[in-house]
Amino acid sequence: MSLKQVEIESFIKSFLLFFSSLTLLMSVIIYSNYTANVQSLDGKLYTQMRLCNFDLQCDQFTFDFVTEDQNKLYQFYKDETGVFALFSIPNTTEYVMKLLYPMEAYQKEIQTIQSRYIYKYLWILLALALISVVFSWFALRPLRQALLLSDEFIKDILHDFNTPISTLRLNSSLLHNELPENKKITRIEQAVQTILNLQNNLRSYIDESPLRNDSIDLKELIERRSEFFAAAYPKLRFIHHLEPMKIHANMDAITRILDNLISNAAKYNTRNGSIEIILSATDKRLIIKDTGKGIKNPKKIFQRFYKEHDRGLGIGLHIVKKLCDTMHIPIHVDSELNIGSTFTLELKYL
Repeated sequence: MSLKQVEIESFIKSFLLFFSSLTLLMSVIIYSNYTANVQSLDGKLYTQMRLCNFDLQCDQFTFDFVTEDQNKLYQFYKDETGVFALFSIPNTTEYVMKLLYPMEAYQKEIQTIQSRYIYKYLWILLALALISVVFSWFALRPLRQALLLSDEFIKDILHDFNTPISTLRLNSSLLHNELPENKKITRIEQAVQTILNLQNNLRSYIDESPLRNDSIDLKELIERRSEFFAAAYPKLRFIHHLEPMKIHANMDAITRILDNLISNAAKYNTRNGSIEIILSATDKRLIIKDTGKGIKNPKKIFQRFYKEHDRGLGIGLHIVKKLCDTMHIPIHVDSELNIGSTFTLELKYL
């Protein structure tokens, strides 16, 4: 059961949220238990020192007689030599007894505690990861069901489009044969083609099937698609610098990419603006420039449903990016507000 990109992103974010939250909570608990064990070790050593103070029958400690300094009696201390405590000596106030547990032995005890808790912590992390995977998967189920319903709805709408669109195309073709110079019929045909483009975009949006490669005369395809949009936008100038170039790619996918990029360049252009299309066989690069409104957030334009204007659905450029990624075509965009945008496609892998 394959996951879509949005489902994978949701799953990863849910997993990270669950896992990081549980890990943070468990880390606090583990650290609290660790410090409690260290304090318990210190308490045990101090108790043993107090007992040893009476009979000195304790091999783990070294003892010495020292003058009393700033350290107080009957308290537990740590320094670079180890852990120790000071005890009074009967019948004298000048000297006190110092019982010392060497630092090397103390560090070995601490390392034993640390190893035990590290081992336990790693097992807990594994358990938390498994729990987070289960939680994330169940959290993902409502999203998967919603996406499935959305895809089924779009497929039903696309299927229902076929009959009226076919009727429109058939009747407009008959009218065009009867009245070949009628501009109104030409506009009807262009509107039908626009609906077909939208239908193809929606189909590309939900289609996850692998793409079949064709041999494509890219120069001829660009000229043909530019001619269509030039008829729909007669007030825009279409400027071509096209070198002959053949590529091996999916014809429908390349057509979708060209249609979306040229359509956006025309739709958001300025009055009497221009669209320049450059195809370089030497550099294996396709460039589409426009003199339009520009883009405020170029980094966001390939995100699904992102749009900066009221027009459109916000999926056209997302489909472009999706198809480019599928065919290993790097795509870049440069844009300045009120100056225009430039889309560059690297075709070296085709």
